[in-house]
Amino acid sequence: MQNGDKKLVYISIGIPAIILALFIGIYIGGNNAASVNRSDLVDMSVITSDKFQIFWKAWQILDNKFVTAASSTPEQKIYGAIQGLASSYGDPYTVFFPPEQAKAFAEDISGNFQGVGMEIGIKEKQLQVVSPIKGSPAYKAGVKSGDLILKIGDKMTNDMSVDAAVKLIRGPKDSEIKITFFPVGGAKTVEKTIIRDIINIPTLDTDTKPGGIFVIKLYSFTAQSPDLFRNALREFVASGSHKLVLDLRGNPGGYLDAAWDMASWFLPAGKTVVTEDFGGNNTPKVYASKGYNIFNKSLQMMILVDNGSASAAEILAGALKENDIAKLVGVKTFGKGSVQELVSLTSNTSLKVTIARWLTPSGHNLSHDGLEPDYKVEITDKDIVAKNDSQMKKAVDLLSALP
Repeated sequence: MQNGDKKLVYISIGIPAIILALFIGIYIGGNNAASVNRSDLVDMSVITSDKFQIFWKAWQILDNKFVTAASSTPEQKIYGAIQGLASSYGDPYTVFFPPEQAKAFAEDISGNFQGVGMEIGIKEKQLQVVSPIKGSPAYKAGVKSGDLILKIGDKMTNDMSVDAAVKLIRGPKDSEIKITFFPVGGAKTVEKTIIRDIINIPTLDTDTKPGGIFVIKLYSFTAQSPDLFRNALREFVASGSHKLVLDLRGNPGGYLDAAWDMASWFLPAGKTVVTEDFGGNNTPKVYASKGYNIFNKSLQMMILVDNGSASAAEILAGALKENDIAKLVGVKTFGKGSVQELVSLTSNTSLKVTIARWLTPSGHNLSHDGLEPDYKVEITDKDIVAKNDSQMKKAVDLLSALP
């Protein structure tokens, strides 16, 4: 990602940093607070008012009375104050990175893929798994989408941010981390010891079901995804079939540009794929189809989704559903879609702040709620034991019933 050219629809802490945080768009900003006039940033009367005196009074009391003298440097106090300021906005993805964390985050978004291989996010103030990466240590350990994360090592996750959790979970290959989960649908907590590894993120698979129904399984939205998706569509066209299943289950998102490009294969030029809403009176940015639009009305398409389908996956699914290209099969998606800007404060600190939300073509706020399927199909415990993919079966049955 260079100079904000590409937008991630998640917080990468690797693509997905694996352990990753959840998907939000990230811009890389270059502002340096040291070169900005303070009066351009805030109303100076706030700083000089009586309301702000409580800050200096607290600073003085802590300096004078805290049991350990010189327990923190002025710089550390300032960092703590900024962290508190960021948290006051009530957004788990708006955070301040002091030097060590800023360095780690920069390494992650540049492609450091060592961890346990699961994307995580916060929903209803609870840290949880968005999706394990197929073949990763977390996946092999039986971690599922929707599992709550209660404890990382010896630290409880109450009020823990995604970034703080990622920092604890990430680590070098062959090292281990103990994580306590409350499994989705479970009755008690489970502690798992997971050995970290280098994570290879799968991107796309194709398959064919009885009746010539073509299946594209998309695991993530990487920089390579548009080309791989185009090749898969060529394979689909060459098969002579007009029935397509796009499997976005467990897909936590990735590059916005990838979702935008993929949607453009199905939509006429000018049709809305997604809108970036900056709130207030700011002008929203509409991402319209690039107009590849190679399919005619004979295309019959189903999209599989679940609670591990997030952000870029929701953007693509929402665009095709609301433009009447495809029907959704499965369960409600995760519900995540916000854009963040990473701003340099100093040469070694940065601030990640949410600046916009993603809206579907009809105006549905993806950050507010997930996408509801047209056909709700749960995967039951019996299905798992019997290795029966009832969601895929439903999609195939629906397409098979069509002429």
